[in-house]
Amino acid sequence: MDIWRRRSRIRTVRAVSTSLLIAETEPSARSFLARHLSHDGFEVVTELGEGRRVDLALLPDANECKSLRERAGDVPVIVLAGPGVDTIDKVRALQDGADDFVTRPFNYEELLWRIRAVLRRSSPPPTGAIEVGELRIDRVTRRVTVAGHAVELASKEYDLLLALAPEPSRVFTKAELLRDVWGFRSGSARTRTLDSHACRLRRKLGDPFVVNVWGVGYRLVDL
Repeated sequence: MDIWRRRSRIRTVRAVSTSLLIAETEPSARSFLARHLSHDGFEVVTELGEGRRVDLALLPDANECKSLRERAGDVPVIVLAGPGVDTIDKVRALQDGADDFVTRPFNYEELLWRIRAVLRRSSPPPTGAIEVGELRIDRVTRRVTVAGHAVELASKEYDLLLALAPEPSRVFTKAELLRDVWGFRSGSARTRTLDSHACRLRRKLGDPFVVNVWGVGYRLVDL
């Protein structure tokens, strides 16, 4: 089957980077967060310009939630509070509109997962389907078919397929897939996890899907 015909039948496109507002006054903390969150695929914003929209905000104080939302709409907020706060402070922050509350000093990996959790809760449910050639992925029902025949996938196999499908001819590096599907930031030993899942996914879908680009990563279909 011609690759260009397969590409023309894609019904959705890969989303643009998720934008995060970091309203951090301490320069070293702002630099640290901006550097690591950018590395993890987010678009980092440190100032909210006129008409600028963001997907999530990291604020030092829940009192800023109202003014932020007056300017930028109903933005999810995680408060990065200073040390010494107690349970009452946390409850009040949540009552004031914060979606989550993290006390300093915080673990970056925990913050990253909290960001992703808040984004999942605030995102609208997926609609529509992705079609690539004879492959069809219904994102609402999580049903996958090839030439009309249902394909049973394990949870991570489906997640891996969903990561590859929006840009089927693009090569996704192993680091990208380990980060986006499994949440790993590093660790070459974990590539065996990716490789074994990709192998099983390829076997279930059959040719021409899930192409291993040696030394780089995977794409859904070959050029």
